[in-house]
Amino acid sequence: MRSEQLPAADRLSLGPKLALAAAALSAAVGVAIAVADSMSAYVAIAVGSALGSVGRYWCSGITARLVGETFPWGTLLVNVVGSFVIGFFSTLTGPDGRVFASTTARQFVMVGICGGYTTFSSFSLQTLNLVNDGQWLYAAANTFGSILLCFLAVWAGHAIAANLGALRLT
Repeated sequence: MRSEQLPAADRLSLGPKLALAAAALSAAVGVAIAVADSMSAYVAIAVGSALGSVGRYWCSGITARLVGETFPWGTLLVNVVGSFVIGFFSTLTGPDGRVFASTTARQFVMVGICGGYTTFSSFSLQTLNLVNDGQWLYAAANTFGSILLCFLAVWAGHAIAANLGALRLT
């Protein structure tokens, strides 16, 4: 939902910068999905990857500033959110899903945006750095937290989208 569609009280609680960023991201993704259908799959994936990578950089940076960098919370959050989004979108737009999306649009979101957004390579490097620094407990927490929370997020996205199929919108 774009910020101008939110009730005034909800817009204010988001903060003006976050509300503006959310509205801009929503508009950009909407336009990009519309354009993606007319582009080749490679271009659609490249554009999606760029958007996902910028989103990852922004989300990780905000998280690091809010909670610090002792533990890779930003990477964990990005992986959980990315897992939820790919689980939700793949089910919502799949063969039995409620919303039709072309193959190119699905590739744009799932391969491009989600592929650019999620950061398992960063996760692996940060976990190795924790091990090399002797932070075994943090390394184990990051590994098990990432696996468990990302699995739960992809399952939740799938379950929510699957249940949307049972809703009547008339």
